[in-house]
Amino acid sequence: MPQIIARPLTQSAFAPFGEVLEVMGPPDKLINAGKCGRHHDIAQLDFGPGGRAGISLFDAEPRALPYLLDLVERHPDGSQAFLPMHRNPWLVIVAEPGDRPGAIHAFLAGPGQGVNFHRGTWHGVLTPLSAPGLFAVVDRIGETANLEEVRLDPPVEIVLP
Repeated sequence: MPQIIARPLTQSAFAPFGEVLEVMGPPDKLINAGKCGRHHDIAQLDFGPGGRAGISLFDAEPRALPYLLDLVERHPDGSQAFLPMHRNPWLVIVAEPGDRPGAIHAFLAGPGQGVNFHRGTWHGVLTPLSAPGLFAVVDRIGETANLEEVRLDPPVEIVLP
């Protein structure tokens, strides 16, 4: 069985797949009478023709390591953002682009890190490593299914260094 070592989630390593959503450096500006820093426009949200932004709450079961990845998905009609509503580490899994998923990459997201997957990016399902597995998800709402799933055979084992 192939094995992938999850590496830390960084802006540069994740750039081909989307954006890491986190506070980095000083805010773009201060608002609310100087009591709130605004880090402005940090993701390329894409809802395609006929779509609109939707916010949903997902409550995913925690997964154990090593994690056996046997399913990836993509959303051909729009981007999808995972925003943890907790401060626990979680796995972010993506695959190289193509009609079928390419090489798998795994990242360990730390406290305060979310991600926005670009439209059409193959990715793993929500993979919290501990409870709660509560996430806000921002994605496309529209008439099309906007979901393609592929089962991996053999599965890929994700481990930490």
